[in-house]
Amino acid sequence: MNPDPYMSELSVAFARIQGMLLSEQNATTAVNQLAQVARTTISTAVGAGASLFDDSGRARSTGATDALTAAADALQYELGEGPCLDAWATATLVRIDDTATESRWRDWCAAARAQGIRSVLSTPLVIGDRRVGAMKVYARDPGAFTVEDERTLGLLAGAVAVLLGCAQSSDAPRRLSASVQAALADRQEVGVAVGVLMERHGTDVQQARAALLDEAVLQDRPLTEIARQTLARPPGREG
Repeated sequence: MNPDPYMSELSVAFARIQGMLLSEQNATTAVNQLAQVARTTISTAVGAGASLFDDSGRARSTGATDALTAAADALQYELGEGPCLDAWATATLVRIDDTATESRWRDWCAAARAQGIRSVLSTPLVIGDRRVGAMKVYARDPGAFTVEDERTLGLLAGAVAVLLGCAQSSDAPRRLSASVQAALADRQEVGVAVGVLMERHGTDVQQARAALLDEAVLQDRPLTEIARQTLARPPGREG
């Protein structure tokens, strides 16, 4: 009997992290490795990553494989809507077959579509009875993901959740609180930068957000850095 190629790929991924001392730093490294495996195992994906959320839904990303994934995730946090937030909130897999026709999360889908993202899979990260985040893959073609892809992402998400659970330590609440405050500050900066671009160029909200996302992908830098760059640049000095 031929071995299941999905399980073989996952076995290789888990072997890479077996025996690691799961401090928070090493757990983050392992999550990054699993995100890379999701990107390569799910052949239609152009990016993959994981998002961690606090109880109110404020988020930070870890394990993004590329600038497009990181920027698309950041827009979900800035808008307060998107498939990863719903996967976390409902503890169920969320699927978008085409951002051009999807009726949920219209603002986020419009911004993602402008960057060429057409399909999304997002599955929750669950530790015991706690929903701690979501793992996702993005694709440029509509209808890109299969039932096998859903299964693969679910297996990877289970591994990520175990790693994150093992990495918790006595000072985890303090670290989480600090990360939440930082994430909230980042979200506010992006929102202000969007407003600045709207005023400077006479654009609407979606066009301003798309411009920030374009620049983040072009420069391969986090969206928050592009927002700060926009706020620091005097009017008339764009580009």
